[in-house]
Amino acid sequence: MTGFRAQLAEQRWDDHRFYHHSLVNQSLHFVSACTFLVAYAILFVDPAVASLLAWGVAMTSRQAGHFFFEPKGFDQENGVSHQHKEAIKVGYNLFRKWVLMSIWVSVPVVLLIEPTLFGTIQKPDGVEWYLRHVGIGWLMLGVGAIAFRSVQLFVQRDVETGLVWATKIVTEPFSDFRLYRGAPVRLIKNVRPAGRAV
Repeated sequence: MTGFRAQLAEQRWDDHRFYHHSLVNQSLHFVSACTFLVAYAILFVDPAVASLLAWGVAMTSRQAGHFFFEPKGFDQENGVSHQHKEAIKVGYNLFRKWVLMSIWVSVPVVLLIEPTLFGTIQKPDGVEWYLRHVGIGWLMLGVGAIAFRSVQLFVQRDVETGLVWATKIVTEPFSDFRLYRGAPVRLIKNVRPAGRAV
C-alpha cells in the first residue's frame, strides 16, 4: 500500500508541475473540481444530470484550460520540452484528449441523427429525454475512457500503474479543489485594471 500511495503522490505531482503553470488553467480546474463534486453528489440520484454537469461544465472548463491557456513551449521551470512531457504523460496527453473530446462531441450528434441508437434505446420524447440520453452516453464514455486507459497501462507498464492512475482520476476533484482553491483569487489580483494579466 505504501508503494501505491507513493506512486499516486508522484502521478499527482507530475501532473501538477508539468501541466498546471497557468493561473487561468488552475482557476478553471477549481471550477471543474467544484462541478465534479456536485456531479458526484447527485450521481446515484440522477446519473444523466450528473453526467451532463460533469461533461458539459467540468470537463469543458478543465480541458479548455489545457488546450488554450497552458503554455506549450519549453518548460523552463522543469527543464523539459513540451514533447518530453507529452511522451511521459501517464494518462491522457493532449493528443489522447483530442481523440476523447472528439468522441464526446460525436455522442449528441449521433443521438440527434439516430435517436434510438439503431433500435437499442427508446426514442426520446422531447428535448429533456434527448439530453438524458446524451448524459447517459457521456457517462458510459467517461467510464469507458477510464477503463480503456487503465487496461492500456496494465499492458504497457503494469497493473499497479493503471490502478493508481484510475484512482488519481476518480479522486482528482478532491485534490484539485484543495490544490487550486486559491487560484481564482490570485488570478483576479494579477489582472490589471485595463484587463490584462500581469
